[in-house]
Amino acid sequence: MLDWLIVGGGIQGTHISLYLTRRKGVAADRIRVLDPHLVPLAIWERHSSNTGMEYLRSPHAHNLHFDPFSLVTFARTRAGAPLARFTEPFGRPALDLFHAHSAHLIEQYHLDALRLTGRAEGLTRIPYGWRVATENGDIETRRVVIAIGNTENPNWPQWSLPLRDAGAPISHVFEADFDRAQLPAWEHALVVGGGITAVQTALSLAMTQPGTVTLLTRHAERVHNFDSDPAWIDSRQLLPFHQTNDYAQRRAIIREARHRGSVPPDVARDLKTGLEGGLLEQRIDDITSVSWTPDQPAIEIHLAHGGSLHTDRLVLATGFDSARPGGEWLAKAVVDYGLPTAPDGYPILSPTLDWAHGLYVMGPLAELEVGPTARNFIGARLAAERIGDS
Repeated sequence: MLDWLIVGGGIQGTHISLYLTRRKGVAADRIRVLDPHLVPLAIWERHSSNTGMEYLRSPHAHNLHFDPFSLVTFARTRAGAPLARFTEPFGRPALDLFHAHSAHLIEQYHLDALRLTGRAEGLTRIPYGWRVATENGDIETRRVVIAIGNTENPNWPQWSLPLRDAGAPISHVFEADFDRAQLPAWEHALVVGGGITAVQTALSLAMTQPGTVTLLTRHAERVHNFDSDPAWIDSRQLLPFHQTNDYAQRRAIIREARHRGSVPPDVARDLKTGLEGGLLEQRIDDITSVSWTPDQPAIEIHLAHGGSLHTDRLVLATGFDSARPGGEWLAKAVVDYGLPTAPDGYPILSPTLDWAHGLYVMGPLAELEVGPTARNFIGARLAAERIGDS
């Protein structure tokens, strides 16, 4: 029997595996990370590269290590110095520097040796712990940390589903087989979405075929340095949040605090420069309906303020599904063990993020306790500290 099984090997799961082994002294043979991907951070690296991200939105202190200065220290080494690029404000690191630092930590601390390849398919309480069913057999452990998100569940707007199902030239940047570099050539590409992912994707595509890309957003740019105010890291800001026992109200606070559909100032400037230079175009409007048949090359997009757009390559950058992650196996465990949930189905947790004895969550599943930063790098650190101190 293991002491710890972490379900999910992305940013959240990889971070807590490092935290528990290096900060809390958990022996390497007593902990495993269950993940369907062969290497750590596989989805994160695919998504960030696909969008054309150059710099992270988070500051350098928010990295995979629990030491906030780890990335800066790495940037001064022989391996990191050639990649040591940061942008202000807040010293945000270049994506390739962040990737190199993460790979360095994984190798240095042998985090890849902790991994088991597979997906969770069931959760059963047993004496002294839990049994997690996978396609490769059962795993018994004293403690489980569910560190999964919705990164495999892109949000397809309702109007887009008939197009997808009919085989139209439509893609979502977060679907598993999307590869920006391998998109077929287009006459006119249309990127739909209003946040940083949409803007970066549109700019990247426009660099490939200048003058042939339109960014369709429902609103003008919302410019914020981060996707939530840094004050949400501070316990003083979180105090009134935790004093709210109405979990629907907590969800409303989170929704209000997160700057959805926003971009940092440097990305907003890049978009402005691209628009002024004719690299791409932008329309601010809403989609009312779409039409396409297999015998026509272009999708017709009908807009709320009149007129339409035609595209032979429609790319969605509309985020992830907001439903509780985990699917059927987690839903069954909620019923089987009476795990407490809020009206939106998300867990109601103790301050140490346990949902039941020996069962912990982090990432989106911990939002109603950790707050608006739960999904981010700093949210992983805050969650790991709470779980590790339990």
